[in-house]
Amino acid sequence: MYAETPTAISINITAKSTEGTVRQIQEVIGGTIQERWGEYILTVNNLNAHGSIRFITFDWGVNLLEYDIIFHKDYVLVMDTSEYNPIHFAYCLVGHCGHRFGYQTDIRSLEQFQSVIITSRDGGYNYGYFPKDEKLEINVIQIARKKYLNKRLNNVSQLNEKLYEVFMDTDHENTFAYFGTFNLKLADQIAALRKVKQEGMIRILQIEGMIYQILSMHIQQHDRAMKEKVLPTTLLKRELKIIRNLAKKIIKDVSKDYSLEQLELETGLAQAKLQEGFKLLYAKTVTEYIRHVRLEVARDLIATTDMNISEIVYSIGFSSRSYFSKIFKEKYDISPNEFKNRATLPVEEVSEVA
Repeated sequence: MYAETPTAISINITAKSTEGTVRQIQEVIGGTIQERWGEYILTVNNLNAHGSIRFITFDWGVNLLEYDIIFHKDYVLVMDTSEYNPIHFAYCLVGHCGHRFGYQTDIRSLEQFQSVIITSRDGGYNYGYFPKDEKLEINVIQIARKKYLNKRLNNVSQLNEKLYEVFMDTDHENTFAYFGTFNLKLADQIAALRKVKQEGMIRILQIEGMIYQILSMHIQQHDRAMKEKVLPTTLLKRELKIIRNLAKKIIKDVSKDYSLEQLELETGLAQAKLQEGFKLLYAKTVTEYIRHVRLEVARDLIATTDMNISEIVYSIGFSSRSYFSKIFKEKYDISPNEFKNRATLPVEEVSEVA
């Protein structure tokens, strides 16, 4: 549970939009706001804070709000939900923060790598707690329900019962809070969102597409939790980080001859914990994950290089071409040779064959 600091400075949010929220934060902590192609960035470098807060407002009732900041004092956002009360899909990539509804006394902690969905009732208050001297990277997707339902052709009836009720509560009569388990797939997707390099309209379109994907991942996690498909775990956050780093290492060096014994020695985690972690984070055993990564790399090499199949097989760590061909066809429903032939056909011939 998050501990409230008596000396925390309150930032009262009475705005009716994400933009208004950030501007009211600016009034307290200072900084300057710059805009380009609809992307606004508040940059701060003073005794109050160091870093940035960015937001993008889309015309379909969805806003992106991202913190990449260190506050040098304890702050509390006191948000009046009678003015602006979206559904918040929040994820903490780095650091931690706290939340409570106005009628609560206990503060719940949003931990690193945790997925949270929150919305308040009309006339209530949301309290957001940001600790001093803590590096924060927080991704928040906000959905204004009425505008979202009016602007988008979304079949929200396909949501599970709980989230369906949240989306359809357009008069904001109820509160809702879901604090999920650790989700490192979301971490990877949100990290990729922060690294978008394009500029102008292409940048905004790419960000918009990635927001859809992040939103769907939040919803999928909640759906699995409601269906009791979220695996209980005894793993610590530190151990999950080790497993995530191991998965990245495997991607970077797919040809290495991995074994559970060697990975156990390398990570200091028992084989049972390695298996539990990979199943929790990637829905695969360690062996299945290694095979999946190798096949993905092989498919890219077939499509983008002049290497023959045998060269590719050995470059990704397999010793048997027949075994590779078998599992490649099982995964992609096409043999490596057929895939290579199709990948090298001219555009006109591909369209004729398709």
